[in-house]
Amino acid sequence: MAHPSQLGFQDAASPVMEELMYFHDHTMVVLLLISSTVFYIMIVTLTTKLTNKYILDSQEVETIWTILPATILILIALPSLRVLYLMDEIDDPHLTIKALGHQWYWSYEYTDYEDIGFDAYMVPTQDLVPGQFRLLETDHRVVVPAESPIRVLVTAEDVLHSWAVPALGVKMDAVPGRLNQTAFLTARPGVFYGQCSEICGANHSFMPISVEAVPLAHFEAWCSMLLQDI
Repeated sequence: MAHPSQLGFQDAASPVMEELMYFHDHTMVVLLLISSTVFYIMIVTLTTKLTNKYILDSQEVETIWTILPATILILIALPSLRVLYLMDEIDDPHLTIKALGHQWYWSYEYTDYEDIGFDAYMVPTQDLVPGQFRLLETDHRVVVPAESPIRVLVTAEDVLHSWAVPALGVKMDAVPGRLNQTAFLTARPGVFYGQCSEICGANHSFMPISVEAVPLAHFEAWCSMLLQDI
């Protein structure tokens, strides 16, 4: 859960998000080294009164400043491609959920069950109870079993939306007429919040996402309760 004046990412709640954070730290170290080196060279160039004729016109220097940036790009690209393939990997999901974007709420269908589906609207500020978060809480949460791979099929009914939960490392565009898919695995029980991440109209800011990860036994009890109410 994000908090005011936070500068970094939310705590990772999935293996993919942990990998994204490791890649971010790796890239920031590389950028810090590059920035420090360039800044040092600029200061030295502006302050020194000496000129080295072998640096002004040197084949060796040109070779170094061509090969070195290429090597740095490779050091960034290889971990990036690894994480990219991990994000695309969907291996034997235990549960499939269809998320349908509307103006301005989300509908969910548990496709492995015949009659489990609901709409999720934002809870108005005046209806919040202590402990709930403004603009993030929904009247129905997406309940999933913890430590189980979950596949999410994402689409939209009207305009472009985007189903995004930062703590899980998930962001997938919802496009009318197109069915996209993504996957996540929650590393621990908890409630994870997200919002639509694609400008979709006047109430774009008011269609949050609430994902609640629970132990498998609690998830089965929740499903049984919904099926009995139908």
